[in-house]
Amino acid sequence: MFYVYVLKNPKSAALYYGFSRNLKARFVSHQKTARRANWKLVYYEAYLNEQDARDRERMLQQYGAARSHLKQRIARSMGLESAG
Repeated sequence: MFYVYVLKNPKSAALYYGFSRNLKARFVSHQKTARRANWKLVYYEAYLNEQDARDRERMLQQYGAARSHLKQRIARSMGLESAG
């Protein structure tokens, strides 16, 4: 499986969009990096095809509309007050 994931920094509310073949190991790696410590996994998508996952990651990183749509879908998971 291939994963596209979203991490949220609880201190700054910043979001990080990433790709990994091993989501658990990648999350642990993020937590070991000082500037990324304490990030929370708020969303992930699983793909059977690597290129599909990479395309989705690129879409989230480069296109504001894709990010906005996803943020609306997962507002409660991100801890936003108003979920729609």
